[in-house]
Amino acid sequence: MLLPRTRTETEFVEVVRLTAPGHLTPKGLSGDTVDIWVEHEARRALELIAALPPGEQHRCFVPGWGIRAHGPTDPLFEIAFCFRCHGARLWGPDLPPALRGQPFDADSPAAHELLRRFRARLPPEPAAAPPG
Repeated sequence: MLLPRTRTETEFVEVVRLTAPGHLTPKGLSGDTVDIWVEHEARRALELIAALPPGEQHRCFVPGWGIRAHGPTDPLFEIAFCFRCHGARLWGPDLPPALRGQPFDADSPAAHELLRRFRARLPPEPAAAPPG
């Protein structure tokens, strides 16, 4: 996946769980920040995203996950991922139109690893009470 040039300025990445209707706005993502990735973890996440190969996008675009990349003073860019329809949407200042919507192969190893890392940030499901 093509990332903005500002990728190299990233100091930390917010992992955002998109759950509510209206989670995408013309200005970017809205949702719950479930983790902050810094240093090696942030670099590795951006490497995985950059390694996402192109794919064929389907129709739904109901993203469940997103990231916000932050620089030293301001947010740099945001990405919403739909692993069902293989689509990503990017927001950011001075983002070229060619980068704003990108299909990716959600069945690729990089996509599987990225989704695994996202899901690892969710709290565990409560255990079912034993019967009786």
